[in-house]
Amino acid sequence: MSGESLLIILLVGLIAGWLAGQIVRGTGFGIVGDLIIGIVGAFIGSWLLPRLGIHLGAGIVAAIINATIGALILLLIIRLVRGGGGWRRSWGGNWGRRW
Repeated sequence: MSGESLLIILLVGLIAGWLAGQIVRGTGFGIVGDLIIGIVGAFIGSWLLPRLGIHLGAGIVAAIINATIGALILLLIIRLVRGGGGWRRSWGGNWGRRW
């Protein structure tokens, strides 16, 4: 792997992680957090989207969109596993509790 391709992977991961953080939470996760979420999201997006029949094309913009979609999926899964925080309140978080 050349230095240029590694730099492009890091740049795409950083942009995708930042975009996903802006969409889901309203703020980013810091440079390292955005980078990790974006890179893992790129793997998820490049694996899942072709299986669903979605092909965005080639190029850096398509790679950023692909990685952002994967990062959004990753963040939504993390939020569901961790309990969702703010989502419970909007869904009536008192289900199953007796008064």
